[in-house]
Amino acid sequence: MKVLMLNGSAKPQGNTYRALYEVGEQLKKEGIDYGIFQIGADPIRDCIGCGQCGAKGCCIFDDDKVNEFVEKATEADGFVFGSPVYYAHPSGRILSFLDRAFYSGKKAFEYKPGASVAVARRGGTSASFDVMNKYFGISQMPVAGSTYWNLVHGRVPGEAELDAEGMQTMRNLAKNLAWMLKCFEAGKAAGVALPDTERGNQTNFIR
Repeated sequence: MKVLMLNGSAKPQGNTYRALYEVGEQLKKEGIDYGIFQIGADPIRDCIGCGQCGAKGCCIFDDDKVNEFVEKATEADGFVFGSPVYYAHPSGRILSFLDRAFYSGKKAFEYKPGASVAVARRGGTSASFDVMNKYFGISQMPVAGSTYWNLVHGRVPGEAELDAEGMQTMRNLAKNLAWMLKCFEAGKAAGVALPDTERGNQTNFIR
């Protein structure tokens, strides 16, 4: 089993990465593999509500990493999305990225557990955590929690690992996520079927 993580920071080795790394290393101890996908600092397009992803099977824009991420998501068993907090909400780049990833590749995420992690100097973490969790709620994804909200404090790179409670929260998150993954795997082996949910003509696009 493998967990795919998304680093929503433009800094590849900053505090958000450090929080995700702490989750990942604990996952390894639990027998779960992981990889951290870097959004990077290149421009990311917003979703324009064109609806073309339904016909194409991928986002119409191919000049950033969204389609690459969705392709990897199809092979993943669980997810952790990490974002820095700048103005009391997730980074604009991770929201643009996730909007397009979920519109164009929603089936890659369905019925797989997810978790979000927010990293800030001080405030705005719980609000950011709530925003990212909404992607799970609309995509039939169980949400993994921890012994506190999934947040870490740190401003400049290196400070996150000084937040002892935050690092503990990341490790406990990993343990809970690993437990969920193992339960789902056992359920599949026992022949437990996915729910037969009703599907209408739902869309959030405003025409």
